[in-house]
Amino acid sequence: MSTNIPAAEQRSGSSIGKVVFASLVGTAVEWYDFFLYGSAAALVFGPLFFPSSDPVNSTLLAFGTYAVGFAARPLGGVVFGHFGDRVGRKRMLVMSLMLMGVATFAIGLLPTYAAIGVAAPILLLICRLAQGFAVGGEWGGAVLMAAEHGDSERRGFWSSWPQAGVPLGNLLATAVLYVLALVQSDSTFESWGWRIPFLLSAVLVLIGLYVRLRLEESPVYQEAKAEIAEKKHEASHMPLIEVVKTYPKEVLIAMGMRMAENISYYIFTIVVLSYAGDFLEVSTDLILQMLLVGAAIQFFLIPAIGALSDRVGRRPLYLAGAIGVGVWSFFFFGLIDSMESGKVLLAVVVGLFFHSLMYAPQAAFFSELFGTSVRYTGASVGYQLASIFAGALAPIIAVALLRNGDGDPTNVAIYVCVASAISVIAVLLAKETRGSSLRHDRVVRDAHR
Repeated sequence: MSTNIPAAEQRSGSSIGKVVFASLVGTAVEWYDFFLYGSAAALVFGPLFFPSSDPVNSTLLAFGTYAVGFAARPLGGVVFGHFGDRVGRKRMLVMSLMLMGVATFAIGLLPTYAAIGVAAPILLLICRLAQGFAVGGEWGGAVLMAAEHGDSERRGFWSSWPQAGVPLGNLLATAVLYVLALVQSDSTFESWGWRIPFLLSAVLVLIGLYVRLRLEESPVYQEAKAEIAEKKHEASHMPLIEVVKTYPKEVLIAMGMRMAENISYYIFTIVVLSYAGDFLEVSTDLILQMLLVGAAIQFFLIPAIGALSDRVGRRPLYLAGAIGVGVWSFFFFGLIDSMESGKVLLAVVVGLFFHSLMYAPQAAFFSELFGTSVRYTGASVGYQLASIFAGALAPIIAVALLRNGDGDPTNVAIYVCVASAISVIAVLLAKETRGSSLRHDRVVRDAHR
């Protein structure tokens, strides 16, 4: 691995530390909001907003609005990516956090179907679209701020911290739901208790905004913007078009790599709640406890694996994770069936370990695929477009497979294996990017000609 790091690419520990902390906090807040919806969809949104004589149908309808949030994510990625590549990463990160906060707080105030009829799920759908749009712009900006401020030798480590914001957000959401389950009866939680974690998000958003507003713009981005202004008319800089023309292979590779990572995560953390409640017909308290422990462990796993990717490369870890989730899915549900705390914890922790092997190096990997002038757009489009086919549909497909199989999870495991095969192929087609400089840009190069 090269040790020739450009001087401008090196930053003091305090500078990169501040950037990483801001990215971590903001990402954790956004994903707290996003995961909270998924957990609520599995637990209470079905009967409250989509009442039906069949609880499984209610859950499927609730997961339908959950999926809509994913459908809005590519649009958010395109819009925030476009302006993030044109006017800067920092402004877009602040705007995405504000939008997410408003949408999540509004969900906590929504009347239910019993109060206003069909208008309730419509309003819920609108809020979910806003959440998806916001989180679509969040990921690219957060990881790029960390990647572009850090040095090439430790980029895997630094850029993995925003990724750790995802389990931290999940940890916060699951912890709040678990505490409420302990202090409230089921009827109280379904009546009004579920609103509390959504309203609490306002406090977290204010903290996130305070931290993010203190950030400085990425120096690598500022240099690229100056080059674009010098070599082509700035108004003609259209990041989405330039990504499609210049980096089509990289977008497809990123999408393929996302399939196993995204699908397995929602199977292991969201679908498992529905599986326990609707098909095993047992309390979800134990699952929530183990998900809480699993999220805490994954929070520390991700930066450790990110650092490992700086030593052994992104590809081998990603390949191990993609293969691992496919194999583990056949053991996962059998361990959940036991409803023994040790076995359930093993199912969750091992599943999240294999997921982390993909998710930890992913931020650096995707950042290194694209040139600076279109990096926000390229990384966001590849990452978010895949989410429509992966995470958006994963709960719906999994619950449908469980219902059609009378609760037998074998077909769900096969579904994860198919996703794993797609990701393995994508990783094999990708080049190893460890240690590469972010100062590469085909768009700027082509503008010279």
